[in-house]
Amino acid sequence: MDNSKVRCYVCERNCTIALGRRGFCGAYENRDGCLVHVGWGRLSAAESRPIEIKPLFHYWPNSTSLTFSGWGCNFLCPWCQNYLLSWVRVCVDGPVVPPERLVEWARRAGDEGLCASFNEPVTLFDYLLDLAEVARREGFYLSLVTNAYFTTRAVDALVGAGWDGWSVDIKGCPEASRRRRDVLPGVDHEVVFRNARRVLDNGGHVEMIYLVVPGYNDVCAEWIIERHLDYLGPDVPLHVNRYYPAFRWGEPPTPVETLLRIAEKARRAGIKYVYVGNVHDPELEATRCPRCGKVLVVREGYRVTHWGLVEEGGRYRCPRCGEIIPIRGKYVGPKPTRYITFI
Repeated sequence: MDNSKVRCYVCERNCTIALGRRGFCGAYENRDGCLVHVGWGRLSAAESRPIEIKPLFHYWPNSTSLTFSGWGCNFLCPWCQNYLLSWVRVCVDGPVVPPERLVEWARRAGDEGLCASFNEPVTLFDYLLDLAEVARREGFYLSLVTNAYFTTRAVDALVGAGWDGWSVDIKGCPEASRRRRDVLPGVDHEVVFRNARRVLDNGGHVEMIYLVVPGYNDVCAEWIIERHLDYLGPDVPLHVNRYYPAFRWGEPPTPVETLLRIAEKARRAGIKYVYVGNVHDPELEATRCPRCGKVLVVREGYRVTHWGLVEEGGRYRCPRCGEIIPIRGKYVGPKPTRYITFI
């Protein structure tokens, strides 16, 4: 490789970056032969939001997190709802938000944790590691909403630093890539499951999100269910979510019947916790005991409206049959929904 070029090992693209240029996501630049994180601390949004909106249903239930984002992405999904952030390269002249200020905002909002979301957190990798040092000292949890297209060393570093709550988006499958070669070209969708497994092996928490996009990944259900069980097992939640037209993708919303069919297929295959989202039906977002069928948690409007689990020794059980329900963190009692915006 040309000595003036540098290689980025943050995401699975492993960009080779020429002198004075940036990688695919736009957050890393080759300056004088050194890789510089030009996106460090340059945030596009910061707002207190419920954890259930991520969605994370088995992680710190009913809590709120100071949710923040940078600029750019290592994917360019044409249906992106946050394209004004994800499809924009970071401006090096923008203001910088130091980790201490972000933690202070979380404290002021009464949040239990912080969450990197809206755009892809891979663009803030170094910043996330620095933020973790400050946030963990103050007792905040750390979570991400991500496509999980990191290198394994980056995954290890993040979980090791304390980023233990992962809401992982499944964008497609091999058949979807063959169907539309112009969408996410060169992406190996298997990497997402590989990394989700690595998060689990490192002690983290994972929930998988399958946004069913008509005309692209609606052919992926069987592949996704199979990979979910092979890599992650039956206890990891799967969210089957409805797509709505956005940005450059004009297909009509996913038929609810399609979502229900996929969810039923996932349950019959053995996934214990399957949720149908973006249709705002509490029945489809409730947690039921996989052994006896008792309704244990009801959610509505991104809040927990009924909590029926019993805590014993830091673990949560069904009060009827004693089945252990995998929940990470503490259940936060009744708490008003607040969307406090700082950026």
